[in-house]
Amino acid sequence: MQLQRSRDTKPEIVLRRALHRRGVRFRLHQQPLVGVRRTVDILFRPVRVAVEVRGCFWHSCPEHGARPRSNAEWWDAKLARTQQRDMDTAAKLAAAGWDLVVVWEHEDMEERAAAIAMLVRERRAQQMRP
Repeated sequence: MQLQRSRDTKPEIVLRRALHRRGVRFRLHQQPLVGVRRTVDILFRPVRVAVEVRGCFWHSCPEHGARPRSNAEWWDAKLARTQQRDMDTAAKLAAAGWDLVVVWEHEDMEERAAAIAMLVRERRAQQMRP
């Protein structure tokens, strides 16, 4: 598992390029919350938007998440811990006023980038209003 990428995956790079083409700038692999040792893939700190690009296997996608047959008990426990960590991170971000956008690796990255760019622009416009 050491060879498995945890950052700069192909879907993540495609999404980042699509966002960059739309003129939105972001931070990469940052901790949005002080004291919580978790990072998100793409971060828009001033408007409190966090984006996670999730792999279907590692994060148990409801559509494509497959369970290995060999050593099934170990894999079930590992993938359940990942899901629990994802839910905990989402809850902590929501409690701190962040919007978490989850993008699955099988989704159309251009469509998701357009939606994220619109969300970021809306949040910026809200900040400008008195």
